Amino acid sequence: MAVTIKNSHEIDLMRQSNRLLAKVHEALSHMIEPGISTGQINREGERLIRSLGGIPNFLNYNGYPASICVSVNDEVVHGIPSDERILREGDIVSLDAGLIFKGYHSDAARTYGVGTVSKRDSELIEAARDSFFAGMKKARAGNYLNDIGTEIYRCAKSRGFGVIRDLTGHGIGREMHEDPDVPNFPTRGRGLLLVPGMTLAVEPMLSSGTWKVRWKEDNWTVVTADGSNAAHYENTILITDAEPEILSLPV
Repeated sequence: MAVTIKNSHEIDLMRQSNRLLAKVHEALSHMIEPGISTGQINREGERLIRSLGGIPNFLNYNGYPASICVSVNDEVVHGIPSDERILREGDIVSLDAGLIFKGYHSDAARTYGVGTVSKRDSELIEAARDSFFAGMKKARAGNYLNDIGTEIYRCAKSRGFGVIRDLTGHGIGREMHEDPDVPNFPTRGRGLLLVPGMTLAVEPMLSSGTWKVRWKEDNWTVVTADGSNAAHYENTILITDAEPEILSLPV
């Protein structure tokens, strides 16, 4: 699959899709409290997506059985929600969600503390967000894909956190996963030249311990190899001649 450059009509549809997703994330953020199940979060997320006229793009994607990825503590991504998984005081939880609107995809993730969390976990959540915005300083036409990942990595490592390397961001548009892969770490060479009209899902995934991961028996849930907690922060962005436009933030 080649990298797609979006025209003005496609960009407008991407904006619409992502603005709806921002509303879903905002609503779900108010649900995060001790005692709620990850299954409840998933059901409400799907209800919200459909009520806004969207289609959950995670549901049944390569067999994934839910509309919202809900990953708790050492689960980096793709946690499968369940009524048996109850959030507890001190947990951290990542919500990764996306939708399709008029044929165009959106994708974004956030990590939250459940009640009062440890200082280390609070710093981890903050570092995931800050590393995304560090990468955004380089996400503009004329720079290269590797410039984004290098800045994400520098920010995360300067805070003392591991950067997951087995998983990356990706292009996004009419398909949820398009070319190119978007690493969160330096790679050999400069990588792809960034040009206006590219739409990318940039998603730092950090751990408080090792960067190494493993897959659980469900073949979906990715956890840190050492059991340390993980945080995930993602937005869909548009490359422009100036600063990137972050499509999945609230307007």
